[in-house]
Amino acid sequence: MRLRVTPLNSSMKKTSKSLLSRIQKIKLVLFDVDGVMTDGTILVHPDGSESKSFDVRDGIAVRLGTRAGLKFGFLSGRMSPAVAERAKELGMEVCVQGATEKKQEFMKVLESLHLTPDAVAYMGDDIVDVPVLRIAGFAATVADGCEDAKRAAHYVCKASGGRGAARELVELILKSQKRWNDVAGHYLSG
Repeated sequence: MRLRVTPLNSSMKKTSKSLLSRIQKIKLVLFDVDGVMTDGTILVHPDGSESKSFDVRDGIAVRLGTRAGLKFGFLSGRMSPAVAERAKELGMEVCVQGATEKKQEFMKVLESLHLTPDAVAYMGDDIVDVPVLRIAGFAATVADGCEDAKRAAHYVCKASGGRGAARELVELILKSQKRWNDVAGHYLSG
């Protein structure tokens, strides 16, 4: 059963017990890249190379989540050196690219890390992500995700892809697991 949950503000009071139960189990967070970690824009240069733009707040969230003990990764349908570089820069444990059948690749990742689907949060934005959204323990999409992704998700972010949606998801997970203050508290005190 998919729950329709409005994005959270600073209070966790609006989060249902069922949703909190799902979030408590999360150990790995996987993101699609184009349209989730970026706004979906791909700049193709005259030499054939391409550029992507990542939101620094999303990167900070991944680093904070890593400090809290979560694992992170990318599950992308496209191939891009920029994605591999970003994953390396953020210390991600998983970077799958060229995944034409994301559900199969998702299951391979879980097998390699000895995890079950209920231990994984997945954020995707388009129809190719729906099979993974349907089996992930906690499925999320961006505010500007397609309607099929929104219907398959447990949580629809307030933020758009490449504009803080990944940060919103990670912060939700860390706050729900009561780990946010452990990794961010010293920045907020004094």
